[in-house]
Amino acid sequence: MQQQARTGAAHRVPTGSPHRRSARFAGLATAIAAVVGLTTLNGAGAQAADNPYERGPAPTTSSIEAARGSYSVSQTSVSSLAVTGFGGGTIYYPTSTADGTFGAVAISPGYTGTQSTMAWLGPRLASQGFVVFTIDTNTTLDQPDSRGRQLLAALDYLTQRSSVRGRVDSTRLGVMGHSMGGGGSLEAAKTRPSLQAAIPLTPWNTDKSWPEISTPTLIFGADGDTIAPVASHAEPFYSSLPSSLDRAYLELNGTSHLTPISSNTTIAKYSVSWLKRFIDNDTRYEQFLCPLPRPSLTIEEYRGNCPHTS
Repeated sequence: MQQQARTGAAHRVPTGSPHRRSARFAGLATAIAAVVGLTTLNGAGAQAADNPYERGPAPTTSSIEAARGSYSVSQTSVSSLAVTGFGGGTIYYPTSTADGTFGAVAISPGYTGTQSTMAWLGPRLASQGFVVFTIDTNTTLDQPDSRGRQLLAALDYLTQRSSVRGRVDSTRLGVMGHSMGGGGSLEAAKTRPSLQAAIPLTPWNTDKSWPEISTPTLIFGADGDTIAPVASHAEPFYSSLPSSLDRAYLELNGTSHLTPISSNTTIAKYSVSWLKRFIDNDTRYEQFLCPLPRPSLTIEEYRGNCPHTS
């Protein structure tokens, strides 16, 4: 009402001295500027302040299924002789520093595997706005508990000693892994609750129960897996996670245990969405995870909790 009175006064025949009229108009201008300022704070500016970790343009189905995202990618090799606790690897990272720091993810290969089996995920995830470390393990025969420790050692190296440490936000980290590396990613999440995301890919582990995990976890199984059959690995792993946890189980259709070692659009699509949603807290990606994806030519089954709460 007070603003209306002032506006009305501005339309009356001016009275009084020019100085008083100027003061009155100045007061009105200040009030309008304040309203505009509040509108701006409650608009796009406030959204940016609510989540300073958003990276890249608004996602679409096409953008998360694409072989490359919006960022150009560089890479650097890390010699096993320069590190302790794991076997070296390759770091993939967005070339530009214009957007500040990025979340990061370390990825372990499976039994008898090397980083080359996970190399396809490096540039694919990095181009979406992550620093990605595909690692070699100390030996190709390392068991899941050892691979879990090596994933954490790799993240520590990445954030503390690597040549790209200034590009990484050490509070926004995740782990992935295939087979025994997938079992290792569960071990890492159990050991370090501060991790923001874990993605085991056709995981193998003798430990079938993971009620201690508090990291949002997406488990991929393969319906034709005969090495780590979903009935004795991926499914009980998922079922043992706390029901209150943001968790999901995606069983790939018409696939095998080795499917994750080759470029796969379904794995990439939902991995990107999960990492964005939980490492970057980017709710723009919630649309691809909730409501739960339905069975399709590539998805045999999808389970999870929606909406997500983390």
